[in-house]
Amino acid sequence: MAVTGDQEAALSAVGLAELVHGIYRARTSEIRIRRESFLEELLKDVTVYPFTKLTGMLAGRLNGEQQNQGIVIPFTDLLIGATAIELGYSVLTANLRDFQKIPGLFVVPL
Repeated sequence: MAVTGDQEAALSAVGLAELVHGIYRARTSEIRIRRESFLEELLKDVTVYPFTKLTGMLAGRLNGEQQNQGIVIPFTDLLIGATAIELGYSVLTANLRDFQKIPGLFVVPL
């Protein structure tokens, strides 16, 4: 488990899928190689947490409650946020706009 400052760093399986997606969307082979190398190094140092039944139940509840209030959360962000809440983690992100829509999630600006 990696440590960032005094905080443990981890990755959700959904976040991992997004990173792999980015590798295969690279416009040049140089960018693809750089992204693959980054991911290889990252995976040496962080735990990847799976999407569980509890995560699914939490994500479904949060999504339903928020949509009833007219709040739409991008689905992958919802799944990442639900995983973090389930595990008691914060989310470190540059995407404050979407993650701040998830009640109970502590969001740390990147």
